[in-house]
Amino acid sequence: MQIVNLKGATLWFTGLPSSGKSTIAREVYQRLHDSGCAVELLDGSGVRESLSRGLGFSREDREENVRRIGFVAKLLSRNGVIAICAAVSPFRSTREEVRGNTTNFVEVYVECPVEVAEARDTEGMYARARRGELPDFTGVTGPYEPPLAPEVHVNTATESLDQAAWKVIRTLEILGIINPEGRDEADTGEESLRKRLAGLGYL
Repeated sequence: MQIVNLKGATLWFTGLPSSGKSTIAREVYQRLHDSGCAVELLDGSGVRESLSRGLGFSREDREENVRRIGFVAKLLSRNGVIAICAAVSPFRSTREEVRGNTTNFVEVYVECPVEVAEARDTEGMYARARRGELPDFTGVTGPYEPPLAPEVHVNTATESLDQAAWKVIRTLEILGIINPEGRDEADTGEESLRKRLAGLGYL
């Protein structure tokens, strides 16, 4: 199915480390890309190795990392590209700052119980944090401030990758950011999406 993006947007995935942000972001990116959309992926770990090289994990450095990702997303989205960003971005105020500076900001809260995220952590970061080796690690010794009113809310402990990706893409459709040609009639679960967006003042 061909999908046309009607406008640029910043699709911002936030959640605990190992919550599934990057996995869902990559799936959404691939589906949009394969369907012909103008889309780019800015993954937190990749950005850390390039755009944010040299930054640490203090609050100030974390916020600067988020601002740098947001700046690139701003450039992309204002030129008609859907910028998909996946970053822990633990502080609500910094995410809201990015929202105010970018085009068509769509926040995706990837909720996941910390015990589930820790069980998925193949790099052992949670274990290192609990041993005191990683100070200020989000979800253990560092805070995470969940969004109060995200456009999309998924829970990776109860929803599959396919369900989460569908929810994100369908939200983009409802918001008028993309227009799929030949999409089937409304899918199961759409009513709850529309209620969420109506409650946020979109519909």
